Amino acid sequence: MSSQNEKTYAESGGAFVASIQGLRGIAALTVLICHFRDMPKGGMPDVPGAGFLPPIWPWLQAVLNSGGHGVELFFMISGFLIPASLVRHASIGKFIYDRVLRIMPLFVILHLTLFLVGPFVGYKFFRGLDLPGYVEIFIANLFFLQNALGLPIAQQNAWTLTYEWAFYIWFALTFCAVIQLKNWWLAAPMMVVAVICLLHFPIAAFFGIGMLFSATNIRIPASGPLGLAAGLICFAAMYAALDLFHPFVSLVPGFLLFGMVLAPGSGVSGILKAQPLQYLGKISYSFYLVHPFMLFPLQMMGLKLVERGYDRWVLWSGFVIIGTMLVLIASAMSYELIEVRFRRLIDSTFRSALFGKRAERSPA
Repeated sequence: MSSQNEKTYAESGGAFVASIQGLRGIAALTVLICHFRDMPKGGMPDVPGAGFLPPIWPWLQAVLNSGGHGVELFFMISGFLIPASLVRHASIGKFIYDRVLRIMPLFVILHLTLFLVGPFVGYKFFRGLDLPGYVEIFIANLFFLQNALGLPIAQQNAWTLTYEWAFYIWFALTFCAVIQLKNWWLAAPMMVVAVICLLHFPIAAFFGIGMLFSATNIRIPASGPLGLAAGLICFAAMYAALDLFHPFVSLVPGFLLFGMVLAPGSGVSGILKAQPLQYLGKISYSFYLVHPFMLFPLQMMGLKLVERGYDRWVLWSGFVIIGTMLVLIASAMSYELIEVRFRRLIDSTFRSALFGKRAERSPA
């Protein structure tokens, strides 16, 4: 998931881990690729010939669709970084404050935008929605309760933030019980909650992979071309297993992949340090949340034009090329204006009032 000052930090000494930054970029990019297949179908993913997706091979559609599993990469990254972040903060209050500062400004701006514009453009659930339903869905999505209440998801990708917040709160309570209070009896209920959540929401297990690597020095230094090939195989195997088998099966290639990502000098980590991926990783949060907003008008245009007989290949190619450019521009602007400048304004206004003038701004 995871401002200009906020970078990706390891568990030891707060050192920047470039490969994690690059992995964020890959995760965000694969989710975008998934929507290049999903959105042109016009909400009918299983209907052959629906929308303006051209007649590409079914196996290629499946590959594109699997890109949505970039969210599991984000979960591993959070599992790795959040324990170290809480230890550095040494305060649950400051930790939660920085998590709110990290996630909520961009999310709330997009949330308000959606609920202001959505009814006028007939976006999904807004069609025929009465005022009580509007308020209910607005509040539920604002506090990430839509899944628990069985209500529609407003922002297309924000459902993963429910998992993120649940993990933050769970880990903070567990940390308080075990580290601060040194009482394992208080931690026992949290372990029970974790098991129940894993049984009902198995992809949450990917947080555990990150936590394991955060707590240990386990690394998989697969170097050179063979190491890169091994990493790519594990990457493909993880995504494929999530589609074809139980998510727990995909934990094995996910573990191996993440171990190679963290190992200095591995073939995978070397590729992830490439500058385009580093920049994409830096703006990945904006990229992840903003891109459905930028693709939606193109989706609506494509669906209307295909009904008028325009060629699907032309429409889809335009959707992918123009959409990618718009997403990159909007994400870069969102990062600079909201994640950096607006967050800095909020922080300068509230941090000293909440924690005193000497409160230091945490890097993560």
